[in-house]
Amino acid sequence: MSTIEFDNNFYKLTAPLKSFAYNLTKSDEDAKDLYQETAFRAMTNRDKFRPGTNLKAWLFTIMKNIFINNYRKKVKKNTIIDQTDNLYYINSGANMISNDAEQNIMMQELEKMVESLDESIKKPFMMHYVGYKYQEIADEFNLPLGTVKSRIFFARKALKEKIVRHYGSVATARNRAM
Repeated sequence: MSTIEFDNNFYKLTAPLKSFAYNLTKSDEDAKDLYQETAFRAMTNRDKFRPGTNLKAWLFTIMKNIFINNYRKKVKKNTIIDQTDNLYYINSGANMISNDAEQNIMMQELEKMVESLDESIKKPFMMHYVGYKYQEIADEFNLPLGTVKSRIFFARKALKEKIVRHYGSVATARNRAM
């Protein structure tokens, strides 16, 4: 197969190759890089392609192998190799103690906010919070389904207002919890 024929056949397979690259990487930029690397390797090794065989399969195999090699390099790069005498870096993580005090305080504050809600909206809200379905709550209180949904909505709305008054915004409260 001549160079021109090879190039023409390669360019006909550009769309499927780019699609396959995206399916492997799930990222536009990484897919472009993978396609470029595949094109480079295919062009530099075109003499290794045997005419009469499936060019598409050959190119897809090159792309898949490049992807696998890159993936293995990434995994290897993220591996920590501790060469200290006493394995200081590996053993240091086990001695860390987490402190959940701030989260515990926030939970206590949120529980107080829930307790301060009106009973008519607090009970349906708490049942929904622990996992009851709307219909089960409606049956428990002999209320229409829409009323139960409204009360849970109003409880959420009231809690959100209390959180905004106490923390400044819901986002601030989330950031404090993390």
